[in-house]
Amino acid sequence: QVQLVESGGGLVQPGGSLRLSCAASGSIFNLLVAGWYRQPPGKERSLVAHITSDGNIHYTDSVKGRFTISRDNAKHTVYLQMDSLEPEDTAVYYCNLRTFRSPVGSGSWGQGTQVTVSS
Repeated sequence: QVQLVESGGGLVQPGGSLRLSCAASGSIFNLLVAGWYRQPPGKERSLVAHITSDGNIHYTDSVKGRFTISRDNAKHTVYLQMDSLEPEDTAVYYCNLRTFRSPVGSGSWGQGTQVTVSS
């Protein structure tokens, strides 16, 4: 079972930046799709971005041009650089790992980290 530990959330003003990190245990990280999801208050969890083992990236439309997902396979870590943050980005952010053939939203999850964008 893969274990995921997230860090980097917090309170930031609109227009600011945060960088989320997710460190994974286990030796198969390099083979997995790594993703970030978020769950705003009162809403369902949804995909923000994911990156495959060979570097193919997908972003949800609302974060394109503002967020950047990356991974360091040597460190078993996936990152989410969030720039130009908006109040609508406020949510609990979750790290996810899954196999390429598994459905989006399946796999292993981190504990979540709160991101609050407010003045």
